[in-house]
Amino acid sequence: MIRSDLLEQLPVRGAVPALHGALDDHGAAVLCAPPGTGKTTLVPLELAGLLGGSEQRRVVVAEPRRIAARAAARRMAWLLGEKPGDSVGFTVRGERVVGPRTRVEVVTTGVLLQRLQRDQELAGVDVVVLDECHERHLDADTVAAFLLDVRAALRPELRLVAASATTDAEGWARLLGDAPVVEAQGVAYPVEVVWAPPARPVRPPHGMRVDPALLSHVAATVRRALAERDGDVLCFLPGVGEIARVAGQLGDLGGVEVLQVHGRAPAAVQDAVLAPGAGRRVVLATSVAESSLTVPGVRVVVDSGLAREPRTDHARGLGALTTVRASQAAGRQRAGRAGREAPGAVYRCWAEAEQGRLPRFPAPEIKVADLAAFALQAACWGDPDASGLALLDAPPAGAMAAAREVLGALGALAPDTGRVTERGARMARLGLHPRLARALLDGAVEVGARAAAEAVALLSEEPPRAYGDDLAAALRSARGGGDAYGARWRQEVRRLTGAVGEKAGRARSLGDDRVCGLVASLAFPERVARARGEGTFLMVSGTAAELGAGSPLHAAPWLAVAVADRPVGSAHARVRLGAVLDEETALRAAAPLASAGEEVVWAGGDVVARSVRRLGAVELAVRPLAKPDPGLVRAALLTGLAEEGTALLKWSADARELQRRLAFLHRRLGAPWPDVAESALHARVDEWLEPELSKARRRADLARIDAGQALNRLLPWAGGAAARLDELAPERLAVPSGSRIRVDYSDPGQPVLAVKLQEMFGLARTPEIAGVPVLVHLLSPAGRPAAVTADLASFWRDGYRGVRAELRGRYPKHPWPEDPAAAEPTRHTNARLRR
Repeated sequence: MIRSDLLEQLPVRGAVPALHGALDDHGAAVLCAPPGTGKTTLVPLELAGLLGGSEQRRVVVAEPRRIAARAAARRMAWLLGEKPGDSVGFTVRGERVVGPRTRVEVVTTGVLLQRLQRDQELAGVDVVVLDECHERHLDADTVAAFLLDVRAALRPELRLVAASATTDAEGWARLLGDAPVVEAQGVAYPVEVVWAPPARPVRPPHGMRVDPALLSHVAATVRRALAERDGDVLCFLPGVGEIARVAGQLGDLGGVEVLQVHGRAPAAVQDAVLAPGAGRRVVLATSVAESSLTVPGVRVVVDSGLAREPRTDHARGLGALTTVRASQAAGRQRAGRAGREAPGAVYRCWAEAEQGRLPRFPAPEIKVADLAAFALQAACWGDPDASGLALLDAPPAGAMAAAREVLGALGALAPDTGRVTERGARMARLGLHPRLARALLDGAVEVGARAAAEAVALLSEEPPRAYGDDLAAALRSARGGGDAYGARWRQEVRRLTGAVGEKAGRARSLGDDRVCGLVASLAFPERVARARGEGTFLMVSGTAAELGAGSPLHAAPWLAVAVADRPVGSAHARVRLGAVLDEETALRAAAPLASAGEEVVWAGGDVVARSVRRLGAVELAVRPLAKPDPGLVRAALLTGLAEEGTALLKWSADARELQRRLAFLHRRLGAPWPDVAESALHARVDEWLEPELSKARRRADLARIDAGQALNRLLPWAGGAAARLDELAPERLAVPSGSRIRVDYSDPGQPVLAVKLQEMFGLARTPEIAGVPVLVHLLSPAGRPAAVTADLASFWRDGYRGVRAELRGRYPKHPWPEDPAAAEPTRHTNARLRR
């Protein structure tokens, strides 16, 4: 019997007429409804006509998570007084509860994506509801784009609803063709915000690391909430590890049940959370509890303010989850859990002043995630570069290029056209990441379908940390484990074995180590790694990787790295799951990366010439080359010059002086005087270092090249300007005493003339070089600086008197006339002058 009394209480009912009108007029709508209004449960039932008074339709509801899909279907079935599989059913990966009378089917976005690839028309489906679209999962964005294509080309009558409690309503409305936005009023239960920052500063999240002090504060805030408020407490934490640590700190609550909810939690625990408890409860949850779930009895939310998002290092082919500050939208979703059934409160573990600095919405997954699966889906859809898809955010060009390169290497895309191959289409139908699909198909041929499926199932959902980092040992744990992960693993093994076909390959008794090594290396050939000692390895991609302390994989000569990440700020990858590998399998799995040839490089400060056989960055065999290719040698020498500069050459004092004179003329007069800076000299190496460079074979040969002689080749001989070098930038200048003093061109902006003061008597005008007054360093009789001037007349008039007063007592044997401008210049003392 339909529970009409409960359905009548759902606030979204008031928006249903407007939603029907929007769909009748436009065929699409954006539904904005706060948490607890019934958008996930009442709206699909109304659209399907299961509550009477409207046309009978078949509705598909797409949810971002399995837990949400199962819970939504069960709730709707309960409201109708039925069991799942009657009027309302659900389909998630590995589980389908649907009957012949089903009119509302709740699916994950991944399932709907696969269904669209098999049947682009979605035959028999009248309405699709994209629930929780604000979360911006990649599958959900892709499904929306595909559905818009279906409406435009095949099924204009197909109705679309984008629904969320907090979303970019205007953006989704534009995406759906300027669809109307229908807003539902929220539950009237107020939620009080309690700002509860830590008493002392905590370290911000760093990679996967969360400051233990913050987790202790969250646990203390849960205790505070239990003491200050009635009802159950729902606490949001970023991941499974943080949930476990906080649960450990709440072990002595006494009569309060502590439940842990996340994507890997057993179905029994998930079901228990969604049912009323016998006493007070604390539910520790990841973001899976943000949406589509009403946890009965919750009156208080404790929000750590953190979330996990994917990040991909495309250059190294490494992906990782990273801890970030949760968005304002996520914060509203979380707070809304406290006000679904009665007035509540949310304790936010950060300062109110920080709220405005938080991002408005979560980062779209398409901007930060590995796009290989998305690129394959787009290629199967007939749009290989995804340029024709209606997406709120376009995929980043670099990430898309990296994804297509991976797909090409896997044989999923044709190298000439970039379109999906038959193999690629088969890979897409497996419902796996393309790398794992390749490992399953090729691994089944090598070791049999069942064995390959076991290893791939272990990689498709990373096993618990307790299973360790040895893939083969984890496989044995999953086989014998009675935990929730083991149950899901066995279910996935059955699915994959059936998908690839029992007779896909000849079963071989290779042992778990060899099977896991083969499958992991087929999935991630660029992560095949050879030991370097002390638990460190070098991947063929060139990235160094290290094992954790105490890992049983330390003695492995080769490693197939199945799961790795690169902690923020670390130069090395961290191996989280790997398998022992033999060299033969490593060479087969990464065969496209194998190469052999001559390598002549500048390394360690000299030319190194070798014949090398390598697997990517891993050197397999090396021998010295007696007669390397001259062109390769020359290139290596040029690299050395670029890295270490022209200091590798033989520079005399005269050569350096010539370089400085030319630098001055280039700056002062420009062409045709050459630029002789390091970068310019390297760019014109053919003009000034030949033929000496072509004869050089090593560093010592460079050291014998006369840099001054080579520089002379850059002088402007052709136009005759070179003959004026000594005129325009003389090495020495004649001074009034008759001495010829060397000019210092170290500063290309202004030459310096360092001369004893007495030798400049009688010279009123400062000497110039190429129109630039020299900077005169007037020296004492002992050769120490006494004054600096670029205006001698001014110095004789204003500065000389002070210098004379200071120095004539110290140097009485030298002349210090009162009128230096009229005095006789000299290099000598008074005694010499009297002779």
